[in-house]
Amino acid sequence: MNELKKMACVPCERGGSPLSADEIDRLRQELPDWEVVTEAGELRLRRMFTFSDFRQALAFTNHVGELAEAEGHHPKLVTEWGGVTVEWWTHSVGGLHRNDFIMAARTSALHEG
Repeated sequence: MNELKKMACVPCERGGSPLSADEIDRLRQELPDWEVVTEAGELRLRRMFTFSDFRQALAFTNHVGELAEAEGHHPKLVTEWGGVTVEWWTHSVGGLHRNDFIMAARTSALHEG
């Protein structure tokens, strides 16, 4: 994960190709707490982060939002008492891109940090 969170995101073009299954499997090994799920026909990275109260969950959501704005790459965030579910995927390629793994690693680092 350390290498992923240091990498830079690159602009994606609509109609670009999502990662292959082999690429996803390789990158997924660096993010053991994240799962690959299919939602609305697209592969996504998903992780639930737990907190002791809503205030901490909301603060984490805001930190992830700042990270997303800085990169121009935005996740699905579900904030509730005691937890935040984060999903990363790339709309323009209709699935997973290396950027999603980079952002997932950075999101995990925010939680650990």
